[in-house]
Amino acid sequence: MTLRSDWLPALAAFESAARHQNFAHAAEELHLTASAVSHHVRKLESRLGVSLFQRQARGVSLTAEGRKLADAASNALADLDGTLRGLRATPQETPRVRITTLHSLCFSWLLPRLPRFAASHPEIRLGFETDAGLVRFDDAGPDLGIRHGPGHWPGLSAHALMDETLYPVASPDLPGVKDVRDAAGITRLPLISDLARQGWPDWFRAAGVHGGPFEECYRFTDSTGSLQAAVQGLGAVLARDRLLAPFLADGRLMRLPGPALTARWGYYVVYPAHRRLRPAAQAFVDWLLADVAGHGA
Repeated sequence: MTLRSDWLPALAAFESAARHQNFAHAAEELHLTASAVSHHVRKLESRLGVSLFQRQARGVSLTAEGRKLADAASNALADLDGTLRGLRATPQETPRVRITTLHSLCFSWLLPRLPRFAASHPEIRLGFETDAGLVRFDDAGPDLGIRHGPGHWPGLSAHALMDETLYPVASPDLPGVKDVRDAAGITRLPLISDLARQGWPDWFRAAGVHGGPFEECYRFTDSTGSLQAAVQGLGAVLARDRLLAPFLADGRLMRLPGPALTARWGYYVVYPAHRRLRPAAQAFVDWLLADVAGHGA
């Protein structure tokens, strides 16, 4: 069967719908209406003589034939996208990678590692976008991200970077901190928290402290704020071990008694599943994964 040019819009609509498992999301990505996406898919099904989706009340799912075509279409469009990107680039263009991640992870964990990347890849420029929200990886968006979460997001490839644990820390100058001998003693300190899914109640349960009153005196949307508040001596904070290295190393914070709580979520390198990373972005991902493996998280 010869692939005619008028098949391409239908294949593009189908590939997006297959990736999102949702016609409305595909329409948003392609700047079409949901009915237009549905029309393209039905046109493709009519020409092929097979059903590509199972229509259900709550959405759509791929048939066996649909999955086979989706895999082929995704690979083909990714190859085409990579070739077009390469043709648009000029030989004199400096490779630049845009990375989205959390403010706290960028400043406490990633920045201290970057001199090693600069030594290995002096030709690559990096741009960082720190935001707690989940950004869109469209043509105008970042190349990749480092996300904290369960490890699966629709339409994204995710590579496990590192897990983490939580334990309490405080400034050595916090009033009363030197009198804390066990986990129960922390309940007598002013406490600092952020908007993480796991917090003080989870840690106190893991530490075997039940029913004791405690008060969260300060709350921040980001771990950077909660850590800096602890440095100022405002209270104890339940902190992520991946963010603590610079604070513990210079003595601004100290670990308090009690267990380390394994976090439910970890950190992942993510990027759009439907297209290949540009060479510079792939180089950064490869370096980051190798650096964690070689130097520890």
